[in-house]
Amino acid sequence: MTESELLEKLRKIERLHAGAATPGERDAAADALERIRRRLGEVQRVEKAIEFKFTLADGWSKRLFIALLRRYSLKPYRYARQRRNTVMVRVPRSFVNETLWPEFLELSKVLESYLEDVTRRVIAQAVHADTAEEEIIQGDYLE
Repeated sequence: MTESELLEKLRKIERLHAGAATPGERDAAADALERIRRRLGEVQRVEKAIEFKFTLADGWSKRLFIALLRRYSLKPYRYARQRRNTVMVRVPRSFVNETLWPEFLELSKVLESYLEDVTRRVIAQAVHADTAEEEIIQGDYLE
């Protein structure tokens, strides 16, 4: 996958979560973002925002999640002494369950796959062509 193909795939995921109903809507990334922001605004008027704590597995996931929060004008934060992989945000539960988290999971899966491919390719070209997993040996483990 090329970087431009990755970007287009990520845009398609956003359009899907924006509820694009017509072919014209599916082609308009700006409209998709605006629809999601409108939906969030509507939800915030009828449902109280609550504090959520997200613990993300790695730096890439955290960066992606924070960018997604900021895209929807949500303010990520963490308290002093919380771990660096923790992200806090105040948002209505239904928005998290119906839009934010499902979209993050899809974006994360695509990005992780892309990063895995790039990592394998770079290691194969710069270090060693055999990027297979290590051999598993049956028997007792000795320290």
